[in-house]
Amino acid sequence: MTRHFTEATTGYWQRIAEADELAQPGPPWRFGYPARLPDGRMLMLPIRQLANEPRHAVASLLVNHAALDVVDTLGTLLAHRLAPLSPELVIGLPTLGLALAPLVARALGHARYLPLGYSRKFWYDDALSAPVHSITSPVPGKRIYLDPNLRPLIEGRRLVLVDDAVSTGTTLRAAWELIESLGGEVVACGVAMLQGTQWANKLGTERAARVVGVFESPLLQAVPEGWVLRDEALPMLPACSPNSLP
Repeated sequence: MTRHFTEATTGYWQRIAEADELAQPGPPWRFGYPARLPDGRMLMLPIRQLANEPRHAVASLLVNHAALDVVDTLGTLLAHRLAPLSPELVIGLPTLGLALAPLVARALGHARYLPLGYSRKFWYDDALSAPVHSITSPVPGKRIYLDPNLRPLIEGRRLVLVDDAVSTGTTLRAAWELIESLGGEVVACGVAMLQGTQWANKLGTERAARVVGVFESPLLQAVPEGWVLRDEALPMLPACSPNSLP
């Protein structure tokens, strides 16, 4: 694959910048996309070119690669968005949602949170699980599990699901349906990053309206000068462009 304005991600997610620090806040973007936070500051996200469609790209967040101060900030901002709903319990979704869920729970004044997981312990019950099949876990057979010992914490309680991002919505819908089937009332799902809009169709209008995010990450498309919003793009580059990086 010929690379088009992409680079190593080692330096990303390490600090949050003031808006006036950015030399090029608008499109076309090269290498990084500046995601605007609710307080007006920016988090630069690396642009990742899609292997199966090199003329398209996403700007991504990996919270387990981010500086601790960045993760703390995202957790605090997400908790502020969820606080008006007065949830009684925070449920973290695997894998990267488990980095944010305890921060959100603490900021909301909770003493604990409830984690879901992909690993099946020997005392788990398959009845307390749901199949997961998404672009990040395409192999059939993967499931999301609830520890049976934690089930009493869910029944009859108002709760929020927390994940790092929502993209296709497949994993989120599976977890949402599992928790509701066990008697929990999901009042919202909180994520750091809202990626694209496909997830809204997967969740449906009523559930999509209850998704709360810290920032948005649009889908991108290549132009000779860099990357632009996919639905605002100029004619796409050919597969091998003279403007692409080696």
